Amino acid sequence: MREVMNDLVASLDRGGRAGLVTVVATFKSAPRPAGASMVVTDTGEAVGSVSGGCIEAAVFELAREVIDGRPPTMQRYGVSDDDAFAVGLTCGGIIDVFVEPVDVRTHPDLPALAASVQAGEPVAVATVVDGPGPVGSHLVVWPDRASGTLGGARLDDAVADDARGMLDQAATGVRRYGPDGERRMDELAVFIQSFAPKPLMLVFGAIDFAAAVVRIGKFLGYHVTVCDARPVFATERRFPDADEVVVAWPHDYLAGAGVDRRTVICVLTHDPKFDVPLLEVALRTPAAYIGVMGSRRTHEDRVSRLVARGVSEEELSRMSSPVGLDIGARTPEETAVSVAAEIIAARWGGTGRPLSELSGPIHHDRPHDDDSRTQALPESSSAGGAM
Repeated sequence: MREVMNDLVASLDRGGRAGLVTVVATFKSAPRPAGASMVVTDTGEAVGSVSGGCIEAAVFELAREVIDGRPPTMQRYGVSDDDAFAVGLTCGGIIDVFVEPVDVRTHPDLPALAASVQAGEPVAVATVVDGPGPVGSHLVVWPDRASGTLGGARLDDAVADDARGMLDQAATGVRRYGPDGERRMDELAVFIQSFAPKPLMLVFGAIDFAAAVVRIGKFLGYHVTVCDARPVFATERRFPDADEVVVAWPHDYLAGAGVDRRTVICVLTHDPKFDVPLLEVALRTPAAYIGVMGSRRTHEDRVSRLVARGVSEEELSRMSSPVGLDIGARTPEETAVSVAAEIIAARWGGTGRPLSELSGPIHHDRPHDDDSRTQALPESSSAGGAM
């Protein structure tokens, strides 16, 4: 819902009523992930997308119906469904969408939610999307409080506990409960959407390649910081797309940067006086991805220096060096694409091979393992969410 939040708030501010369509579950080769959303205003304007165009016309009509008074509803679209095929979901996927009305009565906590999202504060929203309970009810969950109700105190407590756990992982999905929050039961389907702060991309080395990596990092949804010890190079003028430009010794800055399991680190200095002490720190953080630029000869020299400083083989195995996938990149922009592709492959367990050479599902449903390196992509890569 992040990409349509402003439109929802604007609708409430003018006393209007909108229809919110949210993908709550996907199967096989679904075109958009869980959390993707579209808003239809009471003036007939549509913003956002839930299928890349496949079923927009059909869900637009459903949204108009809930604006006019139809109760919130869950709808499944897939190739096995004649109606879904008729509206164009021919990609082989199946998606469940939840359609609900949005106004000051149904969503009294929307302004507080929007303010937290805008401020980068962690917040999650739980919505009853199916079952015998009050379908369409909401619980907004912060790390230290909650607002709203899903119909009962025990259910609220159970869902709030799970929502905080999912928020820590920037996870979004459906959880099932009994009417009093029993986790052994599944009558109620609750969609939990996390709005975690943007993950960090830390780019070390204020070089021309860094500017391109910054741009693609912003495109992927990261909060991007450029750090270099040389003030003549580390300037906002040279990196206008960066969220922050820091002049500091890289290893000193990294030690206090708040690295977590979603952070990606790109070391582009290829100068041992900078990158060896930096990597000694980086390889002992929980970062999702650590990519290091340099030739193969530079890599070998770097490894020998790190070993001499006591870095273990296991720690060294976390380093992607030389950085990026083999796509024949030469320019800074092409190299940035190569780096981004490796980050995405690390997140989802992709092979980096042409899809035309492979068989089976195109999309990976989940990270390939539970290792910290699978946490590289920001939550906004599957942007959206039910209220």
